[in-house]
Amino acid sequence: MERLISLGIGYLFGIFQTAYIYGKMNGIDIREHGSGNAGTTNALRVLGKKAGVIVLLGDVAKTVLAVVAVRLLFHRQDADWLPLLGMYAAAGAVLGHNFPVQLGFKGGKGIACTAGLILTLGPLVTALEASAFLLIVFLTGYVSLGSIFVVIELVIVLAVLGQNGYYGMSQGHLMEFYAIGVLLACMAIYRHRANIVRLMKGTESRIFRKK
Repeated sequence: MERLISLGIGYLFGIFQTAYIYGKMNGIDIREHGSGNAGTTNALRVLGKKAGVIVLLGDVAKTVLAVVAVRLLFHRQDADWLPLLGMYAAAGAVLGHNFPVQLGFKGGKGIACTAGLILTLGPLVTALEASAFLLIVFLTGYVSLGSIFVVIELVIVLAVLGQNGYYGMSQGHLMEFYAIGVLLACMAIYRHRANIVRLMKGTESRIFRKK
């Protein structure tokens, strides 16, 4: 029951569609422009830098708030599995972002929401993931490539740290923790399938043009 409640809380936070709301405030449906994705990168390209920053912060914040809400709700229970319940909340937020019921289940790709999850996993995970993402985007100009890489890296980082006692959970809870991470990574990669095709063809758009 705690798992389902955490997932549900996350979903309710996730359906707050920052890009869609900001687009409507500017007279457009962001899903009908650019890549058709209701996320940070598309908002940046279609509506400019200010929109990109606002959407990024909003989508990161809703995952962080979902995790915090769940931790506050269940903080009196065994602390051993609070990180796991937080992972369920984050997964719910990503699902709500990607498949918002009020928008016909047509949302974003969940990368900014995943960034919110990363922030809740501790400073070491945040530093490793942020460094990898920024390095790849700086070297290649491809946000999609950086996004795909970090979700794969996240699974590896969680497994290495988890097995070394970083999260203080039992092995059973850790395996569940890893499984959610794998599912989130697989969903993110699937949501980027069109980007992967364009990357292979060399037609993917860069966030900036390299000189």
